Amino acid sequence: MIQTLQAKEISLAQLSTHFGLERSDVSSFFPEWQQNLPELTNGEIQALEEVKQDYLHLEKYPLLEPVVKMVVLSPLLRLAGFYRPPFYLSAEKEVQLESYDDALLVRGRIDVLVFTPQFWVLVVEAKKAEFSLDAALPQALFYMLGQQEQTKARYGFVTNGSEFQFLKLEALPPEATEGTITPPPTSSSLSWQYGRSYPLSIYRGDDLQQVLRGLKQLGQQAASM
Repeated sequence: MIQTLQAKEISLAQLSTHFGLERSDVSSFFPEWQQNLPELTNGEIQALEEVKQDYLHLEKYPLLEPVVKMVVLSPLLRLAGFYRPPFYLSAEKEVQLESYDDALLVRGRIDVLVFTPQFWVLVVEAKKAEFSLDAALPQALFYMLGQQEQTKARYGFVTNGSEFQFLKLEALPPEATEGTITPPPTSSSLSWQYGRSYPLSIYRGDDLQQVLRGLKQLGQQAASM
């Protein structure tokens, strides 16, 4: 009998067993978040400083997920250009996937999805401030599997307000057997590998600037496709 799970309950082990997802330890797998990043204007740097000061003031009391989205995430997405063409946003986008072994059905809703009419650009998962980013990782990776037709690299971004991490997911097409015709791949017929940036912190130096530069880089990359 098929087991049904909510996305927030899924583990990395289940993603590996039922969806063919494995971590890539190759250093060159995910250069996009830290190489050839766009420079920021003085205005953008000042806007980030205001985001930081807002957060540092408000953190004296518990920051729940809606506050994290409003105070930190929303300004970052705006500064990154995701509120303008060619991008669109969707909130609470429903995702439902059945594992390739027909043993698991997983359902959930993406916090924020940045997309163009052609493909998903960025899956965003936010947690309340007291949560570790590790708690958001399996859920975000599951959502990144969500667009069945998209086999190109996919990107994610997780935050709890004070910490930030970029994610990348890439398909490994199944090897064709000689003399057979391989059907067009879908998410359920592929194995996947993922990479993650190291955590960036609102408390550390220019990390928040690197967060915005990474977001702008992913946006520029998507806009050029």
